[in-house]
Amino acid sequence: MLELKDIQVYYDGIHAIKGVSLTVPQGALITLVGSNGAGKSTLLRTICGLKRPSSGELRFKERNLLDMSVTRIVQMGISMVPEGRQIFPDLTVMENLRLGAFTRTDQDEIARDQERVFSLFPRLKERASQKGGTLSGGEQQMLAIARGLMARPSLLLMDEPSLGLAPILVEEVFRVIWEIHREGVTLLLIEQNAQAALAIADYGYVMESGSIVLQGKGEDLLHDEAVRRAYLGQDIGA
Repeated sequence: MLELKDIQVYYDGIHAIKGVSLTVPQGALITLVGSNGAGKSTLLRTICGLKRPSSGELRFKERNLLDMSVTRIVQMGISMVPEGRQIFPDLTVMENLRLGAFTRTDQDEIARDQERVFSLFPRLKERASQKGGTLSGGEQQMLAIARGLMARPSLLLMDEPSLGLAPILVEEVFRVIWEIHREGVTLLLIEQNAQAALAIADYGYVMESGSIVLQGKGEDLLHDEAVRRAYLGQDIGA
């Protein structure tokens, strides 16, 4: 579904992405793990059209994304849940959700998708008329995910969805991610919680200093000695 070949990106004069190539097959859950500053978020912004690479190929459903506007990329079926939630704090939950569907005109289907996200996140339905800025951190993350789904994406990009959440909310977020995946949405997940991400991933990539340094099935990376020492804080025999 998504293919990157030798992507090079410079950010404020820094060579942030150094020849990254990766593939996201249709229906897969792919995770990208790595430390802060590895270039993971920059890579997602590049896929969305928010950053332009200096060279390389970026294709979605065999269409070249490099000449497309951000709006057109969303219309093509790519949506992102950004790091830090970035909801609209002065708008209600319902208004945030409606903005997630801003490229769509199919009002009946939008209404159905609204009920779908309310079934995933019952607390959002209870707070539909409440301003986003008054929600708890966990509820704001739920709203950010729900807003991303309102675009009805075929590929959902998620940037650190569990960041800053209490453990019980992290479990809830990953439960929802798995449910979204089961419904057929293709996912590219960036996550510092490498253990939780690799445990549900079909395939994973490890990124360091702007480069992919390791890749493999999620389960294999979860038990890889180097990955466990670097990102899980444990030795292979632990």
